[in-house]
Amino acid sequence: MSTIKDVARLANVSVATVSRVMNNSPKASATSRALVQQAMTELGYTPNANARALVSRTCDTMGVVVNDVADPFFGALIKGVSGVAVERGLHLLMGNGFHNAEQERGAIELLIGKRCEALVVHSKVLSDEVLIDYAMRVPGMVLINRDIPALKGRCISLNNRLGAATATRHLLELGHSRIGFLGSDHAIEDASSRLQGYRDALSDAGVVADAELVECGTPNEEGGERAMLNLLAKGLTVTALVAYNDAMAAGAISVLADNGLKVPEEVSVVGFDDIIYARYLRPKLSTMRYPIELMAAQAAKLALQLAAGEGEAQQSRIYTPTLINRHSVAPLRS
Repeated sequence: MSTIKDVARLANVSVATVSRVMNNSPKASATSRALVQQAMTELGYTPNANARALVSRTCDTMGVVVNDVADPFFGALIKGVSGVAVERGLHLLMGNGFHNAEQERGAIELLIGKRCEALVVHSKVLSDEVLIDYAMRVPGMVLINRDIPALKGRCISLNNRLGAATATRHLLELGHSRIGFLGSDHAIEDASSRLQGYRDALSDAGVVADAELVECGTPNEEGGERAMLNLLAKGLTVTALVAYNDAMAAGAISVLADNGLKVPEEVSVVGFDDIIYARYLRPKLSTMRYPIELMAAQAAKLALQLAAGEGEAQQSRIYTPTLINRHSVAPLRS
């Protein structure tokens, strides 16, 4: 396999000249460019991306770490980052963390090893201390859906507590008081924040929170099914539901239909995230919009800005979820 030294020898120029040609340096003369290009063609030499990066001290690749690329929510996150990468002419490398500390760490280490100077990281399991250490190593690392005070200006997150409170308050305003909550069993901040938001709204309305109306499961369709089945098995009156996310809401709606309960005539349902299929469920799902694609694009731009040494924002950015009112919610029937 040919090397940069072989190219320099055949072109009768220095290795530094070959490097300047490969990196489009204005210091490379037209004659040098022609000689080097001819030598590369004759040798079938393809410049190595890492070698170019070492010479130019830049990288044409940015990285993103998510929980699971197959999840529609994280697909939207990647779409937001990818749009910025394409716009800037950059390649995008992705890693899955699967809400597992070792896998999150491994994904971040892999992207650092690939010389990704700009990183957008969605990490829910690694400690603040570990992420702070990585951030010190990689100036262009930005956290999304995480707010660490010590990394002020490098975090972009959502007010999950407010979002769940807004969803619950919407149901209360429609006359519902027997409101169930289908939560995530993952030990992450999003899960506890959304549950607390649900409780906040009930408390503000003077409604005593009933722990029996809360069921948790894995934050997907199957988890929503199991949580809904457990809730129905208790034989309690439930006229409305707030779900941790749209996937759990979809599973719950399926179980309600199988048990002859109409949505929204008998049970109103509100999801969270507004992922792509929320508008295609029947009935169309009312939900809290999580502007993840917008947030991801902002995180990518910030990561590139930091990687270029252009300074950082003074404050972290916290986005606000908004209610998308479709057809899965109705006033309480007398």
